[in-house]
Amino acid sequence: MAKYLISFPAAAMVVRDVELEHASRDSHAVIEAAKAAGVYVFGGGIDAGVPVVRVSGDGTVAKGGYPSGSELDGGFAVLELPSRDAAVAWAARLATACRCDQELRVFQFDPAS
Repeated sequence: MAKYLISFPAAAMVVRDVELEHASRDSHAVIEAAKAAGVYVFGGGIDAGVPVVRVSGDGTVAKGGYPSGSELDGGFAVLELPSRDAAVAWAARLATACRCDQELRVFQFDPAS
């Protein structure tokens, strides 16, 4: 089985305040379903209130992330699933619950992890 990253950037979450409570409830229900199905690895949201730093191999700390990279924010879930089709199905469930499109990526297999 492979691990899949299902995520969305914060800017994609464009819902009215009244709808935000429902999106939160519904997305938590999907995560609970993933836990019950035994496919949930971990997930959460990036805390935008904590500044990003970049740490070099020598331990030097610089403010901000990679200059050429896109900002990593929003929410994510990592699920361990038997197929890409299963991953697409879970991503669709999360997209419906969150009321925004989800990005789907697969982690490369690393036998040491």
